[in-house]
Amino acid sequence: MSTDIKEVVKEKYGQAALRVSSGESTCCGAAPGRDGSCDPITSNLYDADQTGQLPETAVLASLGCGNPTALAALKPGETVLDLGSGGGIDVLLSARRVGPTGKAYGLDMTDEMLALANENKRKAGVENVEFLKGEIESIPLPDNSVDVIISNCVINLSANKDRVLHEAFRVLKPGGRFAVSDVVTKGEMLPEIRKSVLLWVGCVAGALEENEYRAKLAAAGFGEIGIEPTRIYRVEDARAFLADQGIDVDAIAPQVDGKFMSAFVRAQKPLEKSCCGPSCCA
Repeated sequence: MSTDIKEVVKEKYGQAALRVSSGESTCCGAAPGRDGSCDPITSNLYDADQTGQLPETAVLASLGCGNPTALAALKPGETVLDLGSGGGIDVLLSARRVGPTGKAYGLDMTDEMLALANENKRKAGVENVEFLKGEIESIPLPDNSVDVIISNCVINLSANKDRVLHEAFRVLKPGGRFAVSDVVTKGEMLPEIRKSVLLWVGCVAGALEENEYRAKLAAAGFGEIGIEPTRIYRVEDARAFLADQGIDVDAIAPQVDGKFMSAFVRAQKPLEKSCCGPSCCA
């Protein structure tokens, strides 16, 4: 991530954590819109059965674009890593899914979010959770140490997605799964959207085109790659996250209608090949 984008992301998400800590809601790194509601990317992602188990501040700090814990097939005893864990909602949900014999890590670079996440961990009374400070481009965990990587609208915040995906591949065990929610595009993005730093922070401008995402995952070494749309944004949805940035949505409607989507991105680290001859392991 370039220094400018990284610092803006850190500042905006730090502010979001402080707003939540003071009892306010928040929306994808920014304040709520004029009507007090979040944009269509971040709203209504978790059902009551999930949020009912968690501290209110963990729910208020949910800044993602999907619900990877509902889509990733987590198993008891597994080790899970959430890239860009924010207030910790997906880490806490994952910890319950993997049970006391499993472990859920959350990685975040923002001190305010880490403080909020650790307070949410305390309130939730969950023991098999650890929050780490660091950047998703340089994961502070050893090679082959994680069964599942999840993330929720965070990889698109990085300006060095190739590095993020290579790091994810490195820390996954052979056969490990990559299971993230992210905003992706169908076709190229308009320059006026791509160049907006605020729209980058808002989970839009940094989004990869779906075929480019597949290519980057393959280049990192992943197989079994799949991209499943979970929400496709129409013109009215786009208006909610573009209009406040001074972009005339009506003028570019054909270029944005149906071009942005939240998606569940799956991939797998291949299993290591076994030795099958008398001399191959010599």
